[in-house]
Amino acid sequence: MREKDKFMKHSNRGKKNIITIFLLTAFLLVCLTFLIIAIYPVLVDGEGTDQHPLTEEEYPDYIQNQPEEPQEEEFLEEESQEIVITITEEGEVLGLGGREDEINEIIGNMSLEDKVSQLFFVITGDLATGHPVGGVILFSSDIVDEEQLRHFNAYLQEQNPSPTPLFIGVDEEGGPRVARVANSTIEVSAFPHMLEIGNTGDRARAFEVGDTIGEYLSRLGFNVNFAPVADVFSNPANTVIGERAFGAEAGVVSEMVVEVIRGLQGQGVSATIKHFPGHGDTYEDSHYQLAVSYRTLEELREVEFLPFIAGIEEGVELVMMGHVAVPAITGDYTPATLSREIVQGILRDELGFEGIVITDAMNMGAIVNHYGCGEAAVLFLQAGGDMILMPQNFEEARQGVLDAIERGELTQERINESLRRIFRVKLGREE
Repeated sequence: MREKDKFMKHSNRGKKNIITIFLLTAFLLVCLTFLIIAIYPVLVDGEGTDQHPLTEEEYPDYIQNQPEEPQEEEFLEEESQEIVITITEEGEVLGLGGREDEINEIIGNMSLEDKVSQLFFVITGDLATGHPVGGVILFSSDIVDEEQLRHFNAYLQEQNPSPTPLFIGVDEEGGPRVARVANSTIEVSAFPHMLEIGNTGDRARAFEVGDTIGEYLSRLGFNVNFAPVADVFSNPANTVIGERAFGAEAGVVSEMVVEVIRGLQGQGVSATIKHFPGHGDTYEDSHYQLAVSYRTLEELREVEFLPFIAGIEEGVELVMMGHVAVPAITGDYTPATLSREIVQGILRDELGFEGIVITDAMNMGAIVNHYGCGEAAVLFLQAGGDMILMPQNFEEARQGVLDAIERGELTQERINESLRRIFRVKLGREE
C-alpha cells in the first residue's frame, strides 16, 4: 500500500504541473496578443484603423509635413478635355474618372490620319482602302441570308483595326419602305408603315417596333440603327418622308419616337433620330436636290423640334442631320448639315444634345450638286458635327479633312471633341 500511495502522489503532482504550464502558456499568449495589437499601427506607419484624431496642437505640424498641392497648371494638358457628367436613375455618376481617362489615352495614342478615319461611316466597298473607319453601313446588296449576315458582321468586327468597336449600321425603320433586313430573305417580324403605328396612338405598339427590331438587329451583329424618323409629316405633298413618319401631330410623333428609342437602345442598338431640323414640311426630295423648309425658328420650336427634344431627353445616342435649307435661320440656302447656326447653335447649344451628330448620306444630290466631297466634310465638322455618312468619294473626303487641318481651318482639338463623343457611345456598349 505504501508504494501505491507514493505512485498516486507523484501522479497528482505531475497533473498539477501540466495544468500550471498550460495556464502560464495561455497567459503569455494573451499578453503577446495585446502587445501586438498595441504596437501594430506603429509598425505599419499609421495604417491601422484606430489612429487617434489630430489635436489642435498637432494639426499645424501635420499640414507642414504634407506634400505641396500641385499648381493648377499641372492639371492642364496641351489640349483641353471635355468631361460629360451623367447621373443614372440609381444615382451612379458616369463620364468621370476611368472611362474618360481611357478615352483620352486612346485618342492620345492615335495618329492624326487614324483620328480622321474614325469620323467616317462608309459603305462596305470603302473598307478596301484599309483605313480604320468609325463605322460601316450595310444595304440589301450586302445581305444574302441570316447565317451569312451574322458571319459577315462578326468578321467586320474581328478585322476592325481600331482600338474601339466598329459601328455597324443599317436603315431599319420598320414598314415596307425602309427595312433592309425585313425586306430580305431573313424571316423577322414585319411592321406596317410607321404612320399606321402613330395613328393607333398606342405607345406600347411603338415600343414593340423598337424592341423587336432592336432584338433581331443585335442578334445579327448590328449596333446602330438609322431610325426612328422624328419628322412631323405636316406637308401632304412631301413624298420623301410621307408614311415613314408617325404622323402630322408633333405630340404623337414625340411619344412614338421615345418608345422606339427605348426599345432599340434597350436591346443594345444605338437609335438615330432624323432628319434634324425637320424634313416633314418640305416639297423636295434631298436624294436628288436640296430640300427647303420655309418655317421660322419659332414655328420650328413649336412643331418640328418637339420630337427631337423628346428623343434627346430620352437619351438617344445619335441625331442625323437633314440636307434641308432653312433660310429663315441661316439667311441663305446652306443645308442644315453644313450650318454652324443649326448644328452647334440650335442642336447642341439650345437643345442640349451631347451625343453623336451624323450627316445624312453625303452622296445625295442635295450635297454633291453644290459641294465637293472634301469641302462638304470640312464644313460639317466646322459646323460642330461628328460623323460623315457615305461620302461620294471617301478618299477625297478624308484627304480634304486632313488638308483642312494642315491649313489651320480645322484643329486637332475639334477632331478630338468628336472622337470623345463617338468613343463614349462605343465604349459604353462594353460596360
